[in-house]
Amino acid sequence: MKGPLFYAKILLFGEYGIIKDSKGLAIPFNSYKGALKSAQNLTGEAQKSNESLARFYSYLSNLETDIVSFNLEELKRDIDNGMYFDSSIPQGYGVGSSGALVASIYDKYATDKITVLENLTRDKLLKLKQIFSLMESFFHGKSSGLDPLNSYLSLPILINSTENIEPAGIPSQKEGKGAVFLLDSEQVGETEPMVNIFMNKMKNEGFRKMISEEFATYTDACIDDFLKGNVKSLFGNVKKLSNVVLTNFKPMIPTAFHKVWEQGLQTNDYYLKLCGSGGGGYILGFAEDFEKAQESLKDYKLEVVYRF
Repeated sequence: MKGPLFYAKILLFGEYGIIKDSKGLAIPFNSYKGALKSAQNLTGEAQKSNESLARFYSYLSNLETDIVSFNLEELKRDIDNGMYFDSSIPQGYGVGSSGALVASIYDKYATDKITVLENLTRDKLLKLKQIFSLMESFFHGKSSGLDPLNSYLSLPILINSTENIEPAGIPSQKEGKGAVFLLDSEQVGETEPMVNIFMNKMKNEGFRKMISEEFATYTDACIDDFLKGNVKSLFGNVKKLSNVVLTNFKPMIPTAFHKVWEQGLQTNDYYLKLCGSGGGGYILGFAEDFEKAQESLKDYKLEVVYRF
């Protein structure tokens, strides 16, 4: 048995803000992918994945919901027969490892599934997001459902608000100097503790005000610029966003990268922002001149996501 491939995703803009209803923009990232497979004798990672699927099966069996149902007997049988999720997507890196797994389970075992080939109305997209949110909560405690949605559809998705999402057309990549890139922090981040820190901070009125007046405003402006291809304006807004994140989201930025983050803001060689919930994993970078950024960050592993 070998299932279809599901890809990683990158939330270019909107981390944390989408929990509080600001805009977000997610794009598929085809460098990393995963698929369901099975084998007789499992060892190492495959064994761990199989055990995790068994726990996921128990969780799905006990879901009390009428928006989705699964062929649970078939799922149980396949897990007992050595099914695992074979994935190159790094875990705890903010690129949607659990999202791809959730998408693959829904694709294979949901009994009345919404397929990618249908006319994807807003209602269908919202229903999918709701289903994926329920499923992925097993991994994170609380999930927006966006990672699996992105992985399942393999399309860029624009999040206007919790109740308004749509597939987005993003400008095709150019052979230019600019780039969006990933910087590897070489440490694993965990989503749940980071989200908990954010939720606690949201109890503070000053923090809430900053989210709605600064963070959401710059995020929305970045998305608008990106979709319209306004590169000059985009970098101005990314710099403002990077600054707000450094000031207000320190616990989500690995300590070793506080200086690196500041250096980008001072030199304008690159600007950094969180990739997913932060706390480790990848950090997202934007550079008008990628070669310059590479030179400044020569001690780190970088990977290009998109070219301007």
